Amino acid sequence: MDTPLRLAIFEWLNQQISVYGNVLHFNVLNSGFKINGEIIHLLGSKGIWKPKQLDYPISVVSDPNGIYDDGFITDSLISYSYEGKNPNYWTNQLLRDCMMKNIPLIYLHKITKGKYYVHLPVYIVGDKPERLKFTIAAEQGIKTQEAGIIIQDPEEKYLIRRYSTREVKQRLHQSTFRELVLDAYREHCAICNLKHRELLDAAHIIGDGEELGHPVIQNGLSLCKIHHAAFDNHIIGISPDYVVHVREDILHEIDGPMLKYGIQSMDKNKLILPKSHKHYPDKERLDKRFEGFMKAG
Repeated sequence: MDTPLRLAIFEWLNQQISVYGNVLHFNVLNSGFKINGEIIHLLGSKGIWKPKQLDYPISVVSDPNGIYDDGFITDSLISYSYEGKNPNYWTNQLLRDCMMKNIPLIYLHKITKGKYYVHLPVYIVGDKPERLKFTIAAEQGIKTQEAGIIIQDPEEKYLIRRYSTREVKQRLHQSTFRELVLDAYREHCAICNLKHRELLDAAHIIGDGEELGHPVIQNGLSLCKIHHAAFDNHIIGISPDYVVHVREDILHEIDGPMLKYGIQSMDKNKLILPKSHKHYPDKERLDKRFEGFMKAG
């Protein structure tokens, strides 16, 4: 059984996530984990990936632009395609073994070139040979201890998996939106041009859940955290002609240098637009949002 090494990989990967977040680069996943002077690759040429050092697969990879039809079938379950058309192909059989033995895996969802949303652990909870599909669920409450993996009581598993996988879906969508928006804006604030990625957010023009509030690049703005907060609170507005406006009462306030140079000096500046015209903010959405800004003033 490869449990000790698997747990070491999980512990290392959780450390990376705590530092860098759930979106990790290919180079980190493919070359980052070393043990006894040997690199263990966490993804490879196959979607179902088993490093030579392990008895069972360590990860499953989903690529929205790939040849397989993977994705969320409900808020609580992920559909994952077999490799090829043969249910008994060796990688499919190994994943089936993971289901039978309740072996935890890493779920990697490709967001953009070289970047993957990472979640662990996930479990194979269903197998449908007639459809060439596995079913994957996430689970919380897994603790890595020297003794091994501890899981909740069996009767609790389904509810825990359903809750946790819904959370994974939400985080995946948020992470995908963030990466696509920041990439479109070349990783700088569209208002002040700040280029520190760790201080940037992907702001919605129209809020998630509202009409027109879809998680698409044209409904997003790459903003530093202070300008994101100012935008959300109608301190700053952006008109459909891509001009930044500062609320009138804020323009007349007297405060420290952050207000003067970080907010007031942005008034009437042009928005710094994405590199591609097709990613420009949608004018209909900006107009709707700007109406709210004008009412707030």
